[in-house]
Amino acid sequence: MIIAQPVTRREVSMRSRFPLIVLVLALGAGVPPSAAEPPAVRPVVHDELSRSLDELASQLHGLTERWRGHFGRGEAPGERPLITLMLGWRQELGLSAAQIESLERLRAEFQRDAIRRDADLRVAEMDLAALLRTDTVDLAAAEAKVREIERLRAETRLARIRAIEEGKMQLTVEQRAKLRTLLAQQAARPREAPVRRSR
Repeated sequence: MIIAQPVTRREVSMRSRFPLIVLVLALGAGVPPSAAEPPAVRPVVHDELSRSLDELASQLHGLTERWRGHFGRGEAPGERPLITLMLGWRQELGLSAAQIESLERLRAEFQRDAIRRDADLRVAEMDLAALLRTDTVDLAAAEAKVREIERLRAETRLARIRAIEEGKMQLTVEQRAKLRTLLAQQAARPREAPVRRSR
């Protein structure tokens, strides 16, 4: 005959906790070790790459804006892309083959020089940005870089004015008068409103 031993309060407590302990151990065994560890810190390279891509996008945008400034609208009357306009109006102006060749040569030379100066300007802008990222900015170096940037911009602008004046010298007096008339007509013509695209 088996006599039941009295169950102590401690044993009752342990038996009631046993299923809970088993459940916790089972759940812990199902979690991969990597999930229990804190997430690794992302390397700084990611932030540097993102910053470099932002700077590259900014530089490309600046190049596009400067290129529009060289050959697009919005310049002062004496700095409009007159050589391109002359070539576009070759029939209206009655340009000869020699005049067309001279104007195309002037435009090509200006474009080549402008591309070189734009490259130098982008490098100078990047150098200035690097100087300004430091905790304590070297003011003398920053001033020299700003002056270099402005010098490159001024050289490009002066080169454009010189090219335009050389282009005008290729025309006869009658052709220049006709050019002024065409420019006045173009200025009086209202600009087309941008076409809205339906989404």
